[in-house]
Amino acid sequence: MALHGNRETLPVCVSPGPTRFRPLPKDPSDRTPLSRLSTMTSAAPRPTGVHRVMPYIRIMRVDHWFKNVFVLPGIVVALSSQESTEWSSLFQNFIIGMAAVCLIASSNYVINEVLDAPFDLHHPIKKDRPVPSGLVNIKIAYVQWIVLMIIGLGLGALVSVPLVLSLAGLWIAGCAYNIPPIRTKDVPYLDVLTESINNPLRMLVGWYIVPNSPTPPVSLLISYWMIGCFFMGLKRFAEYRDMADRREEQIRYRKSFAVYNEQRLLVSIMFYAASAMLFFGAFVQRYRIELILSFPLVALIMAIYFKLAFQSSSPVEHPEKLYKERGLMAAVVSCSALMVLLLFVNIPALVDMFPMSAWNR
Repeated sequence: MALHGNRETLPVCVSPGPTRFRPLPKDPSDRTPLSRLSTMTSAAPRPTGVHRVMPYIRIMRVDHWFKNVFVLPGIVVALSSQESTEWSSLFQNFIIGMAAVCLIASSNYVINEVLDAPFDLHHPIKKDRPVPSGLVNIKIAYVQWIVLMIIGLGLGALVSVPLVLSLAGLWIAGCAYNIPPIRTKDVPYLDVLTESINNPLRMLVGWYIVPNSPTPPVSLLISYWMIGCFFMGLKRFAEYRDMADRREEQIRYRKSFAVYNEQRLLVSIMFYAASAMLFFGAFVQRYRIELILSFPLVALIMAIYFKLAFQSSSPVEHPEKLYKERGLMAAVVSCSALMVLLLFVNIPALVDMFPMSAWNR
């Protein structure tokens, strides 16, 4: 049998046991649209009860909610800009805001799982995900995608309009990344830039969780965006290296790999790293010179992450597994603690050492 979606045609077969689809080397005959992926079943009984619900929970990627930790810097920096804080309102906003951003992220993950299914069939690990395995009804998944978005935005509306707009931006960015005809995921360089824009959007979510926050500094948002591009570029680099000996399969899995090569990826990664530090430096000089003391640890984190990308089956490809990297985690925790301290502790000697020029007064 064969499977095709909006973008390409893939041959598949159904094996005994739980419904599972895998590429066949030859058989261009029978063709089946992606919308029927989950309706094609074998003679074996389908999962029932909780086992029938679990695939829909899995495509929400709850284990990826840890990425919403990128909301926290927005909260911390916003707090450092205020002389007093309404702690009761902040706690309430935090609970609601974190629930909202997790649901919006899961909405994006659901549409990603559905639209990436034909491509995931070509990946040695992702082919076992619920959608390409035939465990998910596509129509139900689309409903799930919309419902998660509505609930997420509804929760955000309980806090403030700026928070709703930030959450809406996060959802729209996910749509642009995943949905044809735009689908920036298939466009070299634009794939990294559009996926990483989730970083500053998450920072804005954190920023507007704090009551009465001022306007966030653009230099900080751009730096946060570029550091996200650095990490995402290294993820692409690690994926490319792991599939380098399977060129055709590599391109079927990720279309941007038709243009990318190791040199181009490394050059782009250097650009992202330099841009991130440039704009971070601009923020530090303009708003909080004490943070200059955190530069060595920031650079150390970037160097460790860069090194990890060269490993075979690198954890950089699966960020949810990075907690196992003790050196990286030690650097991240140390840097985070130092930056929080420097945001709230004044060091007059540094202000005297790096005075603001007359041009900037």
